[in-house]
Amino acid sequence: MVSLQKFPSVHHAYLLNASPQQGLFRINPNRRGPGFLIRSEQVSEVPISSCQDRPGRRQFLAMGSTIAPLLLISYQTPTSFAAESKKGFLPVTDKKDGYSFFYPFGWQEVVVDGQDKVFKDVIEPLESVSVNVIPTIKHDIRDFGSPQQVAETLIKKFLASPSQKTKVIEASEHDVEGKTYYTFEFTAQAPNFTRHALAAVCIGNGKFYTLTTGANERRWGKMKDRLRTVVDSFQIFNV
Repeated sequence: MVSLQKFPSVHHAYLLNASPQQGLFRINPNRRGPGFLIRSEQVSEVPISSCQDRPGRRQFLAMGSTIAPLLLISYQTPTSFAAESKKGFLPVTDKKDGYSFFYPFGWQEVVVDGQDKVFKDVIEPLESVSVNVIPTIKHDIRDFGSPQQVAETLIKKFLASPSQKTKVIEASEHDVEGKTYYTFEFTAQAPNFTRHALAAVCIGNGKFYTLTTGANERRWGKMKDRLRTVVDSFQIFNV
């Protein structure tokens, strides 16, 4: 029998993965640089025809395409690049809690109460990755049951709203450097959207780690390979 009753109440922390967060996102003020707000409906492209061509404009635009990635890099924490780089993704390494993963280039870090770290697409609210870390007295994820059992329990209790219809598509187990990970794929259906998600869970350092990433079902075909890269990149290490 799988039991997570000894876990602290983390329902609020996990609900990011079950419901869309539209409109305003608060960028993490703890990162280097000032905190700021992004409103998704304000993000738009400026038509090229609206700009008057003048000397230096072409050079400026060309230079901008080079500078933009550097500006984003400047907002990463010093430990963000401890992991090996991967094309189209940025690495995150948390040396305090002992985990690392990749997230797609262009996603923004946002602050969500109860979550250790969250990155999100500001245009597509269901496209995100979040990490939750809670204490546990267990030493191995298998102590909670099989991959299927743990997946069903986490989804029903934490990763989806009680009103959503959920389905576990696949659950599996694999080992990396002596640590056991469970990974699973699931859907959570609400009246006006369905989220297709992937998750990875592992135990280490006296903590239960959960990484969850996903997208709207209508964009799953386009995003699934990138999201699998995210969940496959998740690793914990001793601290």
